[in-house]
Amino acid sequence: MNYIIGIDQSTQGTKAVLFDEEGVLVKRVDVKHRQWIDENGWVSHDINEIYQNVILSVEKVVKEAGAPRNSIAAVGISNQRETTAAWNHDGTPLGKAVVWQCSRAKEITDKMQDFAAVVKDKTGLPLSPYFPAAKMAWLIRNTIKESGAKDYLLGTMDSWLVYKLTSGKSFKTDYSNASRTQLLNLHSLQWDVELCEMFGVPLKSLPELVDSNSVFGYTDFEGVLQAPVPIHCVLGDSHGALFGQGCHKKGMIKTTYGTGSSIMMNIGEEFRASTCGLATSLAWSMDGSVTYVFEGNINYTGAVVTWLQEDMGLVRSTVELEKAVEHANKKDTTVLIPAFSGLSAPYWNDRAKAMIYGMTRTTGKNEVIKAGLESIAYQIKDVLDAMEKDSQIKIKELRVDGGPTKNKYLMQFQSDIADVTVSIPQWEELSAIGAAYMAGISQGIYQKDTVFAKDKRIYFKAGMKPEERFEKCRNWEAAISLLR
Repeated sequence: MNYIIGIDQSTQGTKAVLFDEEGVLVKRVDVKHRQWIDENGWVSHDINEIYQNVILSVEKVVKEAGAPRNSIAAVGISNQRETTAAWNHDGTPLGKAVVWQCSRAKEITDKMQDFAAVVKDKTGLPLSPYFPAAKMAWLIRNTIKESGAKDYLLGTMDSWLVYKLTSGKSFKTDYSNASRTQLLNLHSLQWDVELCEMFGVPLKSLPELVDSNSVFGYTDFEGVLQAPVPIHCVLGDSHGALFGQGCHKKGMIKTTYGTGSSIMMNIGEEFRASTCGLATSLAWSMDGSVTYVFEGNINYTGAVVTWLQEDMGLVRSTVELEKAVEHANKKDTTVLIPAFSGLSAPYWNDRAKAMIYGMTRTTGKNEVIKAGLESIAYQIKDVLDAMEKDSQIKIKELRVDGGPTKNKYLMQFQSDIADVTVSIPQWEELSAIGAAYMAGISQGIYQKDTVFAKDKRIYFKAGMKPEERFEKCRNWEAAISLLR
């Protein structure tokens, strides 16, 4: 038996997922890491902790599955994308990583607004502290300056993990992750010298650009495996989910419901610019051929549920959440705008603040909980609308993944409010599946035509009356308009 390991290094923790030679999920292990949030609301991660958790999760998944230590054929890695780190050549971190949610680099991008059009034209991304270029600039001006380091490396979590797993032999990133840095020129497919100078990022500190299905190096996970195996795929987590969802054709679309959400549409092999607040990125590059996507990212979706549960104490479990929504007044007009760190796509308002709108005297706890859950679907609908305008493609099916897809109310409301069929796959570990399947295909263990044919899906179909949908959307839009 040949096994493939998919590692999904995400915002809240690290998943190691073991797949057999038929592509069937055998075992999954999760290891959480700490979220460092200071008095400024800055969000950070300890990258050494994350690396150690990768080793631990792989050790546990191999042991608990009873897989022989010499049976692992290859590894694929998916990662939280815009989270940005700096480290020395000896692998010593220079401070903590700046997490993708964190907007501490806002002052840097505020001063660069005269260059916004140039940045968007070259990278397909709106100028924003959300992306790693500004985060790298912040690290250079603060953390790295304070450390006194002169020769350092900068990268997203994939580059850090590849560097550590290969004992510093390999410093690489794939095109999906690079396309999200705001330093990659989407036309030349190279690091852009002008942009690097604009942000003050040394070109020599950036990783080598390679295809997503390249061999990134070899690792035995510090002796967990009997011998080193190839890291045969690296993908940003949303790109991994797109690949894992089987969205390989132009016009196919998926949404990942995680801490935040990534809505991504395959737009084919040619670059197209968005005029509706979306980003253009690379889905992946395989064997020298690239695929482009439209993408809209939302900062707070699944994190809204975490906020309701852990910060507000309104519910203690997902069971309580479902009961609260079930007992809420369905005619209540309360809207929650979860702009806890501004609004991202398609609004792009870094200064927006969260608010609750449209309450009446009868609004209570259950109605606020319902509004929080529905805010996830409203935000995603707005991105879908923008995608339809930009692509001129009518969206009929939305393939979804992530923990919140277990909530039947949310999935039905998403289908109703966006007027699309929502399609949920058999397994929820889509980022890891995408990375593992690409690695397995590259290794010659899986066949693309057959490995994706095993998926069994659940469907939610829209049933809301058009007039009800119109009124609900108008109420949401009225709330959003107050923040513009």
